[in-house]
Amino acid sequence: MNHATPDVGTPVHTYTQLLSSTRRGARLARLLAVTELRSRGVSQDLTERAELVVAELAANAVLHGRVPGRCFRLTLVLDPAAGRLRVEVSDARGDLRPLPCLTDPACDPLATTGRGLTLVTALADQWDCVPYPPSGKTVRAELLDAGA
Repeated sequence: MNHATPDVGTPVHTYTQLLSSTRRGARLARLLAVTELRSRGVSQDLTERAELVVAELAANAVLHGRVPGRCFRLTLVLDPAAGRLRVEVSDARGDLRPLPCLTDPACDPLATTGRGLTLVTALADQWDCVPYPPSGKTVRAELLDAGA
C-alpha cells in the first residue's frame, strides 16, 4: 500500500509492505526501502542510513520476532518538509523487547553478534519499541536529513 497523506505544503508519504518472515523477506525490505526513498528524491546520506536501519530491524524481526505463518510489516513515513523519515518494523513477538548491547550488562564485549541495535542507535536520531496489538511489537527509528 502506498499513499500520500494530504498536508499543508509538502505531503507526508507513507509506504507500507507486508513481508515474509524469512531472510529473503528481510533482504526485500531493504531493497524496497531504498527504491521507495530514491523514487521520492531523498538525499543519498539519508537513504544510506535508512538502508542500514531497515536491514537491521528487518533482520531482527526475522530472527527474533518470527512466528510461523506470520509476516512482518515495514512502514516508511517520509515528511520531506521536516526532513524526517520514520522507519517502523512490526513483528508478531511482543514478548521479546529489544535492547541495545551497550545497555545490557550481560552483553559479551567479544561476541560476534548482538550489536545491531547499537548500529541503529548510531545511525538514527532516536528509536523506541511500542506494542503492536494484539501480541506484537513495532520498533521505530527516526532519522533526520542533515541536508534539509
